[in-house]
Amino acid sequence: MPDPRHSPVRIGGPSQGAPFAPGLGARATILGPVAAHIAFVIELTLVPLLLPAMRSQFELSLSELAWVFNAYSVAVALGVLVGGLFGDTFKTTKVFGYGVFAFLSGSVVLAVSTNAEMLIIGRILQGFGAGVFSPLIPVLLTRSAPDKPGRVLILWGSLAGYVAAFAPLIYSGVLGSEGWNLAFGFIAAIAGLSLLVLNWSPATGKPEVMQREKPKYLAILQARDLWLTLAYVFFTYGAITYFLFRLPLWLSETGAETTSIGFVLSTFWLTFSGLSALLRNKVDQHHVQTIMLAAPLLIAAGLLTSYNANTVLLVGSAILVGAGLACSNAPSTQLILRHAPKGLSAVSTSLDITLARFGGIAAVAILAETGVSVAGPVICASCLVAALCTIAIRKQAPQSA
Repeated sequence: MPDPRHSPVRIGGPSQGAPFAPGLGARATILGPVAAHIAFVIELTLVPLLLPAMRSQFELSLSELAWVFNAYSVAVALGVLVGGLFGDTFKTTKVFGYGVFAFLSGSVVLAVSTNAEMLIIGRILQGFGAGVFSPLIPVLLTRSAPDKPGRVLILWGSLAGYVAAFAPLIYSGVLGSEGWNLAFGFIAAIAGLSLLVLNWSPATGKPEVMQREKPKYLAILQARDLWLTLAYVFFTYGAITYFLFRLPLWLSETGAETTSIGFVLSTFWLTFSGLSALLRNKVDQHHVQTIMLAAPLLIAAGLLTSYNANTVLLVGSAILVGAGLACSNAPSTQLILRHAPKGLSAVSTSLDITLARFGGIAAVAILAETGVSVAGPVICASCLVAALCTIAIRKQAPQSA
């Protein structure tokens, strides 16, 4: 699923470190992270579309399919902690490269999988690699635009959303009949391209000139508003992940073809991208918490509408939940970086992604086989808690980098 939070692609936020010089080498170095994120987003977008085919081929129950889906999220949640810790301690580009290589390896395993066990192994390896490199992408990108970190963040998110939107349409329309394995081979190829660009970039071999202090990790525990924002992420991303898990299954149960499922998923990501672009000038201003407050309302409305299982209403649900993702993703990441203790940018973005993934894991594991009478109230309660967290966060003037 774009942890576009990630994606929901969960996306990280700006770094508090020294910016890259705005030369050609620095710009070339950014192309590697962008390519890696495209692979990350395509995985997030295509896997929900591939779930019915995986379930059919390996004769998986719904609960077994949920574990195949969640294996990636568990590995991501662990990997982001490693990526965040090492990213604040060692050379960022080197740690990033190791993560991309692990993601590439897992994608290859998935592409050649012949049983459910290989599926899980590939998902774990792929997820761990994604977890290592994903919190470092915003750290690398926003060093090139320290004056407007929120703007570059949301423009990046919009680009990711457009990739996410068209990937299901292209796959279902062109490659859908070729088998689900081919999708992972395509993801592996893009990850490989990221490594090549990163290694060939003239700035990659240059040492990072930074004055590093020993991180004071205990300061994280005292950051009240940071944890309120992380709780917001946990509950909103949990609800969105559950929607992305169940949506293709609802459609397939009504006899919808892969093309129709891809269209509805693309509607979700196009809504996310379009609204993100409209909000790009607001996330560096005082409107950020107001925008965040709208997200739980949109997500709850979209999920409740989706239980009708009518294709037209499911398109409307996708629009509502996609809008909720746009209102929650970059704004909450911006607040996380605003309230992050000094010198702990990468750790804070890692916690952002970890809590988002754990929220998704919990929602899918608990609600996968429940009906509307259980899932509906649980989702509404989660959205209510997210809204209360937003209200409780102290308003603070945007920081200039």
